[in-house]
Amino acid sequence: MKYSANSVWENNDSYDIIVVGAGHAGCEAALAGARLGFRTLLFTISIDSIAMMPCNPNIGGSSKGHLVREVDALGGEMGKVIDRAFIQSKMLNKSKGPAVHSLRAQADKADYSRKMRSVLQNQKNLEIRQMEVTDILAENGKVTGVQTYSGAIYHCSAVVLCTGTYLCARCIYGEVSTQTGPNGLQPANHLTESLKRLGIRMYRFKTGTPARIDKNSIDFSKMEEQKGDEFVVPFSFTTKMEDVQIDQVSCWLTYTNEKTHEIIRNNLDRSPLFSGMIEGTGPRYCPSIEDKVVKFSDKNRHQVFIEPEGLDTNEMYVGGMSSSLPEDVQYAMYRSVPGLENVRIVRNAYAIEYDCIDARQLKSTLEFKNVEGLFSGGQFNGSSGYEEAAAQGLIAGINAARKLQGKEGIMINRSQGYIGVLIDDLVTKENHEPYRMMTSRAEYRLLLRQDNADLRLTKLGYEIGLIDEERYQRLLRKEKQIQEEIDRVNHTNIGTSEEVQLLLEVYGSTPLISGIKLSELIRRPELNYQCLAPIDSGRKSLPYDVAEQVNINIKYDGYIKRQQRQVEQFKKLEDKRIPEDINYDEVHSLRIEAKQKLKEIRPASIGQASRISGVSPADVSVLLVYLQAN
Repeated sequence: MKYSANSVWENNDSYDIIVVGAGHAGCEAALAGARLGFRTLLFTISIDSIAMMPCNPNIGGSSKGHLVREVDALGGEMGKVIDRAFIQSKMLNKSKGPAVHSLRAQADKADYSRKMRSVLQNQKNLEIRQMEVTDILAENGKVTGVQTYSGAIYHCSAVVLCTGTYLCARCIYGEVSTQTGPNGLQPANHLTESLKRLGIRMYRFKTGTPARIDKNSIDFSKMEEQKGDEFVVPFSFTTKMEDVQIDQVSCWLTYTNEKTHEIIRNNLDRSPLFSGMIEGTGPRYCPSIEDKVVKFSDKNRHQVFIEPEGLDTNEMYVGGMSSSLPEDVQYAMYRSVPGLENVRIVRNAYAIEYDCIDARQLKSTLEFKNVEGLFSGGQFNGSSGYEEAAAQGLIAGINAARKLQGKEGIMINRSQGYIGVLIDDLVTKENHEPYRMMTSRAEYRLLLRQDNADLRLTKLGYEIGLIDEERYQRLLRKEKQIQEEIDRVNHTNIGTSEEVQLLLEVYGSTPLISGIKLSELIRRPELNYQCLAPIDSGRKSLPYDVAEQVNINIKYDGYIKRQQRQVEQFKKLEDKRIPEDINYDEVHSLRIEAKQKLKEIRPASIGQASRISGVSPADVSVLLVYLQAN
């Protein structure tokens, strides 16, 4: 978009930080900047779409629950809001070890958006403006402000881009293609060219969403009811347990069948995904139903979750059946699913294409390497998911503020949190599809559990300035309680009394021949700290989260110590910093490919360099020798 000289005008208000986009990344970035004392302006295409959930109406899930807990531990907002807006909560993977336990909450999506918007509108130092940003203004490689569609120029010292899936967005199903953002909202069509002029490389990615259907047209008697947990664990470490013990709604499970798959196969030629109409690369780990049918042709059924979008709407989300097939095919395939024979579609399923960046252009602080003061977070960085977005937005907002404070940026490493794994993967590795967080991506996942996120990261949040003194002192008390109880349990002897033997029999545990330490009993697979309370006369009443930590730390003590030793080795490489101005051409014996990759990514440490595709262990050794000699 070009403007005449008369249409451009200077806004006299000056801001410290400007955040572009008010999705889950933008909300966390704006709140972080404002709470750290900087005058922050948040731009959004629509104020009504703040913290919108255009796809699945839930927060958390496998590995994503870890991210929400870490955002909360650092002083972010997502966990607090979902605790006040959820309608069903489940702890996933409970049959497995604590490393992969993940909290997931079904949200009332409209209520979530309203509550987050209220937090933003009542935050000191934060203003919200409904307007499209069209240009990022920079001089001598440094951000100076932004220009809007109306021609207004807003000056600032740092900009955080959180544009999500809005840049040059196009929604597609069948032969229908509309230049629109998610949920039919206005796209942002002008910012991409400005970014390209700044030398920023762009990708074209795709994601999608299933249809929303009318609850009154569903036969739930043909489906399996999925209830929430009887005892609800909150996302936020500040939420009281009693506040989340609420009446919950049910979700429902059904399945596709061979008839469904036949309908899809017979219409693949009408799918824009296979006809070439869709150009963007889609997410491998959240494929459309037509993708599943083609790639997993040996499977005769796929799970379909029917989930409510809120308490005050009859719209239901058809989880597992996202699609870009034509409308008539959508009706046919949905109506082939048990319970959906007479279903009425409220909103069609669609795919959405959008512009995003190659995140290897970012530092680990999420600041662009070639534009000082320009930060980036969320799906714009080539990731997927609300939780990944919130985590990046929080770190980008924190580091924008720290830059203005004249402080070094915060970089969470892979041994500190899932946030560190997420950001390191984005800025180090080449991603040709939307990146999704998974527990398998974390090398130290027994240490990076969702239950101990506060113990890992809240002290850092306090140092940053997003955690207040009261919460910090509460954390210190919790640490003390955990350690004192672990010490007590390790020194408590359990005898062979009849009461002890009866309890062991109840849990199918081997009877005692002689006395034993209480901690040794806890380590038995069939026993735990909680169930042994009747034979532990010295036990005091402890909060749920303290007891949980005692149980996990004793039960998995050997495994935890092993991973801690691995982390010590990992940190040796992470602590070996690489100067920003290093000339890799002077590092003799580096292979040509390694030099090219190192020049492009410019890793901050030897550890990060070792994770770059194309940099071999031999190259790392050469680099270490060079750094020691210089």
